[in-house]
Amino acid sequence: MKRQRQIDALDRRTESWDFIIIGGGATGLGTAVEAAARGYDPLLLEMHDFAKATSSRSTKLVHGGVRYLEQGNVSLVLEALKERGLLQKNAPHLVHNLPFVVPNYDWWEGPYYGIGLKLYDVLAGRQNFGRSKNLSREKTLEHLPTIEPDGLRGGVIYYDGQFDDARLAINMAQTAVEQGGVAINYMKVTDLTKSQGVVDGVRATCQKTGTEYKIDGRAVINATGIFTDTIREMDDPDAPSTLRPSQGVHIVLDRSFLPGDSAIMVPKTDDGRILFAIPWHDRVVVGTTDTPVDEVSLEPTPTKDELDFLLEHAQRYLINDPGPEDVLSTFAGIRPLVAPPSSSGGETSEISREHELHISNSGLVTISGGKWTTYRKMAQDTIDQAATLADLDERPSVTRDLHIHGWHEHAEEFGDLSMYGSDAIEIEELMSDHPSLKAPLDDRLPIRGAQVVWAARHEMAQTVEDVLSRRTRSLLLDAQASIDVAPQVAELMAEEMGHDQNWVEQQVEDYLDVAKGYLMDPSTVSSPVR
Repeated sequence: MKRQRQIDALDRRTESWDFIIIGGGATGLGTAVEAAARGYDPLLLEMHDFAKATSSRSTKLVHGGVRYLEQGNVSLVLEALKERGLLQKNAPHLVHNLPFVVPNYDWWEGPYYGIGLKLYDVLAGRQNFGRSKNLSREKTLEHLPTIEPDGLRGGVIYYDGQFDDARLAINMAQTAVEQGGVAINYMKVTDLTKSQGVVDGVRATCQKTGTEYKIDGRAVINATGIFTDTIREMDDPDAPSTLRPSQGVHIVLDRSFLPGDSAIMVPKTDDGRILFAIPWHDRVVVGTTDTPVDEVSLEPTPTKDELDFLLEHAQRYLINDPGPEDVLSTFAGIRPLVAPPSSSGGETSEISREHELHISNSGLVTISGGKWTTYRKMAQDTIDQAATLADLDERPSVTRDLHIHGWHEHAEEFGDLSMYGSDAIEIEELMSDHPSLKAPLDDRLPIRGAQVVWAARHEMAQTVEDVLSRRTRSLLLDAQASIDVAPQVAELMAEEMGHDQNWVEQQVEDYLDVAKGYLMDPSTVSSPVR
């Protein structure tokens, strides 16, 4: 998948696209896959890189949503559990079963959470990832050897899914192209075009060359997540706001803070939030917060209060109390929650994660809300409606059984290249042919030169940030280490893509500007008593 080939396909096109999809996150990419797999002609345009915003900053869970049961939203849980099973079947190289333990410190927690998780099992049915059960104190400590033992009575274990969000997004872009679609990153939609008051296309600008395009489409789909209202205002300047954005923050710790194969789930913290500590890529991800925000950004910044909250609770539940100096990286994402005007005074944690599909009077199709786990169902619903709007032949969805690019049943055989699935075979061949690309670029990170070359050659990576943040997860795994390897990455990309030394220097500078926002600054965080 090369970007220039996608640009060439756009340049050659002389007739209207069936669908122009704006947004290259989970929803937009899923919609492109859905449309292309049905035999339609979709064009996806992303203003930055695929999964640049919310879709690369999740808690890394493919789950039904245990806490939605407490809210009484059984239909959402049922849908998500069904989609969870399909996603594991269609992307087994990226979606894995993970045991979660709810530690119990009060007498009532075991029976209370045990009953709720039994219901979770029942709803999952044949697609259950594993049966929940109550654990003794000793068994809880076996699963969580570093959990705080004082006052521990036992626990409840249940099973859900874990994944690599940005890697899945890249594989979905590849899948969309393999199915006959066109997907282009760094192509910003600047306006919508209309004929007799009906949306019939877009104007877009290539962020790499400045080339401007006028592109015709039988239907235009707004799948821009946190920027949903920006596109809606292009259609109608008076369109009311539909989003209630909420920021979620995570911190990343060394694996020694939570060894073993189980995650911790705390159903209710002091302020009613849910908290996870999850093993991921040989690190531990602790999150998340749920803080309403007024402004949306591609690079949201964690607040002092959010970082304090996460460190305080990590210290409360882990015996090796982590401090600011132990945080390898921090990252923040903004949830594109959709809520009716009447909910303006409520907590964002109470807003439903169900998706919402809207067609404006001029025919702009907007899909918003939802979550990673249900992206396929969101895409199916969107194309069902958009195909009718565009007066296209009805074609059934086939994505329930469509393997995502990289599909491999036993990807774990590839070790630290397992997230590439079947592509790992070619990456290993690349290293065999070029031994200099085999060595790790830094002992602190699982990244080799071959992965950089592969990202530039086959995954449409255009910048050092694309490689270190999303093609590999180096920025999230160790922000400082990723800064240290940025010059090597820039040199490898320049050689592969034909860029000069000025490009290398500018890329390193640009990356530093982004990556420094992921470093934990001890001076901005309080030091809770240990």
